[in-house]
This record gives sequence, structure tokens and C-alpha cells, in this order.
Amino acid sequence: MPKWCFNYESGEYEYIDRNGFSIDRGEYVYNWDDSEYRREEREREEEKEEEKRRRDENNLL
Repeated sequence: MPKWCFNYESGEYEYIDRNGFSIDRGEYVYNWDDSEYRREEREREEEKEEEKRRRDENNLL
């Protein structure tokens, strides 16, 4: 699902998917702010680590 991201090439916010495809422009963009996607990925990794930690703790009990 595309997110509202800043495209440094155009200087405007656009809907851009994870792969860098701008829905608004109909083409791939290469200089855009993907921090929202990176934050989302980091949160998923943290959740996985927390889940693994909980399972490991429960296995020790």
C-alpha cells in the first residue's frame, strides 16, 4: 500500500509504494523519503524480537 512520502526530485509529497513507484507520477522515483517504510520495518523487527524473547522465556519456565 503506497504511503504519502516526500519526493525530493519533484519537491512535492506523493503516494509512493515501497519499491519507489510513484502512484501520482506513474513512474519510479529514486530520490524520495522512505523513512516511513524504514520505521515500519524496524517496528516489525522489534515485534519479532520481542515475541521470540517471550517464547524463549516461556520455554525456560
